[in-house]
Amino acid sequence: MSWENPSTGERQAILRQTRTVAVVGASPNPARASNFVGTYLLSSTSYEVFFVNPNATEVLGRPVFPTLAALPVVPDLVDVFRRPADLPGVLDEVLALPPGVRTLWLQFGLFDEAVARRAEAAGCHVVMDRCLKVEHARFHGGLHLAGFDTGVISSRRRSAQ
Repeated sequence: MSWENPSTGERQAILRQTRTVAVVGASPNPARASNFVGTYLLSSTSYEVFFVNPNATEVLGRPVFPTLAALPVVPDLVDVFRRPADLPGVLDEVLALPPGVRTLWLQFGLFDEAVARRAEAAGCHVVMDRCLKVEHARFHGGLHLAGFDTGVISSRRRSAQ
């Protein structure tokens, strides 16, 4: 593999500049990672979040859109929870949108160098095999070892009381 993710600083800048996020493959099942990430995005960020899944109508009390083209806005960032074989098709959907998508973000376990190179050639930033929730929490001082926000920013453990 010769392709590399953007640096830590570049990923932080991407998240700072993002205002709208489309979660492709969002699931209404609370046991799925997309649901957990969606919950975090809605509760812990100022992003406007849209869910995309042709087989669902509602996720976390919000409407779900069947395709990216059906969204009422062009999202700044498209966060993908799909099978690796689906990634070229997701990129085709992204590239068919009017200009505006700045970042294609592929969740843990998703890496496709050809998709990344195509997206970059079209002017998109690409982040692969990283979790949007983990990265956001990391840059905002709220990442606990278990991956959730404790609300405490400290290098010391709390004493048991």
